[in-house]
Amino acid sequence: MSPGQEAARDGLQKRLGYTFQDGALLERALRHRSYVHQFRSETDEAQDMEDNQRLEFLGDAVLGLCVGTLLYDTFPDFKEGEMSKMRAGLVNEARLAKLARQIDLPSSLLLGRGEDATGGRDKDSILADAVEAVLAAIYLDGGFEASMEVVENLWGELISLGPGIELLGDYKTRLQELTQRVYGEVPTYLLTGTEGPDHDRTFEVSLVVGGRPLASGKGRSKKAAEKAAARSALEKLGRSVARPS
Repeated sequence: MSPGQEAARDGLQKRLGYTFQDGALLERALRHRSYVHQFRSETDEAQDMEDNQRLEFLGDAVLGLCVGTLLYDTFPDFKEGEMSKMRAGLVNEARLAKLARQIDLPSSLLLGRGEDATGGRDKDSILADAVEAVLAAIYLDGGFEASMEVVENLWGELISLGPGIELLGDYKTRLQELTQRVYGEVPTYLLTGTEGPDHDRTFEVSLVVGGRPLASGKGRSKKAAEKAAARSALEKLGRSVARPS
């Protein structure tokens, strides 16, 4: 590990409010599959190296349980449906990616050279997966209580905002509400192309309202591409929108 990488990880742990007993767990949580693929192709010593996908799987469950517990304790009068909506707004890809940037997780990621060169450190999908992987690593390293403390530290203020959090960052919902109100139309998302091999594919969609293309978006899945297009459309439309002819 270079001095720069070590400093970045030390800083990340401070921002998380958690210091790992087993540093190898944190390293694995930050190791993207592109990094593993690159080093397996370059040296036999990396054949047993594991990427962060298994940790991401576990972290998804850890995050859901921690956020669900906080919502349950914070809002004792809320029904299941209300809490489910709030949880969805707190753990979606856009929310996790934003949080990753706030704690400067991108500077600690281990990416293959190709992924790094094409902007991998700023891809929402990679950042969101890494956040979940780090939470799983904390759970394995320090147990459920440690995970809860970190989640409360990072999500507590957002949870305190109460109902409506599910719409923060939910670009597709916000855009649909805007276009229905202004145009009397709902957006349509059209797949316009794909790039890359099956294991590393990028999707592109065009967003159309009333037959008029408004924006396009790219993502590692069709859903992510649609979100990117919706976000772009919202930025373009803002508050001053004229009904399309």
